Amino acid sequence: MLPTLGKTAHLRHDVLASLVVFLVAVPLCVGVAVASGVPAELGLITGIVGGLVVGILPGSSLQVSGPAAGLTVLVFEAVQEFGLGALGAIVLLAGLVQLALGALGFGRFFRAISVAVVQGMLAGIGLVLIFGQLYTMANVKQPRSGLDKILQVPRLVTEIATSRQALTAFAIGAATIAVLVLWKKLPVQAQILPAPLAGVALATAATTVAGWSVPRVEVQGLLSAIQPPGMDNFTSLGSLAALGTVIAFALIASAESLFSAAAVDRMHDGPRTDYDKELMAQGVGNTVCGILGALPLTAVIVRSSANVQAGAKTKLSRILHGLWLVLFAALLPAAIGIIPLATLAGVLIHAGCKLIPVKDLLPLWRTHRGEALILAATAVAIITTNMFEGVLLGIVLAVIKSAWETSNVHLDTHETTDGRLIVTLTGYATFLRLPYIVATLEAVPHDRPVELDLSQVRHLDHACRTTLENWAQQRETTIKPLVNA
Repeated sequence: MLPTLGKTAHLRHDVLASLVVFLVAVPLCVGVAVASGVPAELGLITGIVGGLVVGILPGSSLQVSGPAAGLTVLVFEAVQEFGLGALGAIVLLAGLVQLALGALGFGRFFRAISVAVVQGMLAGIGLVLIFGQLYTMANVKQPRSGLDKILQVPRLVTEIATSRQALTAFAIGAATIAVLVLWKKLPVQAQILPAPLAGVALATAATTVAGWSVPRVEVQGLLSAIQPPGMDNFTSLGSLAALGTVIAFALIASAESLFSAAAVDRMHDGPRTDYDKELMAQGVGNTVCGILGALPLTAVIVRSSANVQAGAKTKLSRILHGLWLVLFAALLPAAIGIIPLATLAGVLIHAGCKLIPVKDLLPLWRTHRGEALILAATAVAIITTNMFEGVLLGIVLAVIKSAWETSNVHLDTHETTDGRLIVTLTGYATFLRLPYIVATLEAVPHDRPVELDLSQVRHLDHACRTTLENWAQQRETTIKPLVNA
């Protein structure tokens, strides 16, 4: 009898949680799709796959998958460069890469990525998303590059100030942002309705009642939006740029999903995430999304945290949220077509602000300035170049910083009773410390016999070994070798 009661209690919690997640997911799915430059229905399709496909698979029990604001910029760039038809092929190949990584046990290695790089990636994405959606919010065509989006803000301000239509649209988006910010200050009873849904609903209702003529979401129908990639779409991806895009999709979606899983695990006391299985589940989901020509999916922290906070107990809640998305898309497709683009832009600007770790910046600068610089460099690189190159630069800087900090070597010179000089190296001697090592050795007097003691060196790379051997030959110096040599 008790197990039955327990299952019944879980069912009630999961059903209620699924409804909350569904209400959060609808505006975000549509908004991410529109911001990515694809039909709104594709965002819903990705959300459905995240619920009905990824939701069933093992990995994480409570985190929810769907289209993510963090991939918006990358998807937009891919669609602009390769076309909408190639998007499905890119997503499908990225899903296969994720499947391979999960099968080979690479899931746990994503946890080794520097947090500063991940935060810098999210900050860069957030800034590009914010400035890009400012143009959408004012119904002004946005520049293509992230840097131009920022540099042309004065032009945007002028357009808003001189155009009544731009001002009206911008005011709708700004009002949506205000609702999202102030919603948490309302009584708990009012917060039962998720803030994104409330913001979109209020802005849509106000626009409709006032009769304002503003651009709205274009609706084609769920089935007509599905465009599976053809063979020509795959053959068009033979360039190095296309390969880089596929890898970027796979790595960034995987990293975002697994970092989300780590965060969700800290929110509940249930089963922990199996990272390899979760990575494979994400790969299956993206493979299916690719076949359907939809957006890529990742695990998303906003929907996942809403799921946990709403009291979800099992994976049933995320499966049901996918079912509710299917019913919504099938029964109420016209509801999407009345949503102003400006209000969706406001939702994404708010989401973009959450991607920037503002509260962490000052403490990070005070305690780990190197990490703060890596974060800033990654974000700036994403804004000025693209997602893949920015993340790659961040990873390279993190590796260099780590190598520099671990390459700690000390040289000590002392004189023996018989007049010999002994130069002792201790620590880790790598090429990064060669300037210091060479400068110290060149300062050793030339008029005395010298012995180079390497017995205390923990690691000696090839560059340092060659340099020390050459120096010893020139000075006719003896070398006391490494203990483990």
